[in-house]
Amino acid sequence: MTRTFDNRQCLLGEGPLWHPERQQLFWFDILNKKLLSRINNDEKTWLFEEHVSAAGWISAHALLIASESKLFLFDIETGAAQLLCPLEADNPVTRSNDGRADPYGGFWIGTMGKNAEKGAGAIYRYYQGELRQLFSRITISNAICFSPDGTTAYFSDTATQSIRKVALDEHGWPAASDELHIDLSRDNLNPDGAVVDRDGYLWNAQWGASRLARYSPDGSFVDEITYPAAQMTCPAFGGPDMKTLFATSATDGLNGKDDGKTFTVETAVPGQAEHRVLL
Repeated sequence: MTRTFDNRQCLLGEGPLWHPERQQLFWFDILNKKLLSRINNDEKTWLFEEHVSAAGWISAHALLIASESKLFLFDIETGAAQLLCPLEADNPVTRSNDGRADPYGGFWIGTMGKNAEKGAGAIYRYYQGELRQLFSRITISNAICFSPDGTTAYFSDTATQSIRKVALDEHGWPAASDELHIDLSRDNLNPDGAVVDRDGYLWNAQWGASRLARYSPDGSFVDEITYPAAQMTCPAFGGPDMKTLFATSATDGLNGKDDGKTFTVETAVPGQAEHRVLL
């Protein structure tokens, strides 16, 4: 049974991250340029000058945050920010969207047009001081996540209604061409954010379908969790035993009483702890 974790209604809730050292959830309201968190009943909000969308954890006090023009280091305690590298800083059309740290200490981040301009975005990896473009001509970057053994990365261009996979080498770089993993077009489903549990099953938020869907490692549908919000955006495992599944949602274009809230549900299988970004 799903429960509400946070009642604040995000215009575009995204990028939930369970910080394993702090035992604390962070997430974003991209269109309102906010980073959100809470500790019990204590709500936290940080406001930025441009869109922020995804994060990885570096230490107990530091996050790597992706914004519309850069990757930067953020001190949770002081609010201090330090530029790490530009991200399409010369392109006013795009902003960052979905991202996640990989098992090798790298950070994958996708971009997209602010108005979902066709093919305007890309997917990058930051690793050992280098930001390298991996995939181009992406319309809405999403579903970046990784198999537990570190051999496979998953990602989506939501506009294609499919989730793709790519084999990784021993340093976490793509080692082959990407290929189709899950075709959602037959059911007219729109893949948003995704995460992989410890058994290698992929959990995908599906925009407009009021659900998270779980898929086996071979890409076949297993089951679903339904929510009172229509536009589910991204899941994240957390909690002391990693069996709490958090999920963000969006109010964008809607006015339902639960749209945009952040939810939890307890699962039978644990997720993977989020990987640390190594600088």
